[in-house]
Amino acid sequence: MANKKSTERDIRKLTKVGKKSIAVTLPIEIVRELGWKDKQKVIVKRVAGGIMIKDWKYKK
Repeated sequence: MANKKSTERDIRKLTKVGKKSIAVTLPIEIVRELGWKDKQKVIVKRVAGGIMIKDWKYKK
């Protein structure tokens, strides 16, 4: 696969998953920097002007 320009790497498409969900892929560089793993739980919240995705922490 050809290398993309840095501005193009940050552009992502929304993809329909099943009947009621939409998915977006995250750049692998960001996922690695955060230390996230496959099937890890995250929190998705709506914030002014967009969304916030952060690590889910188990609370006892």
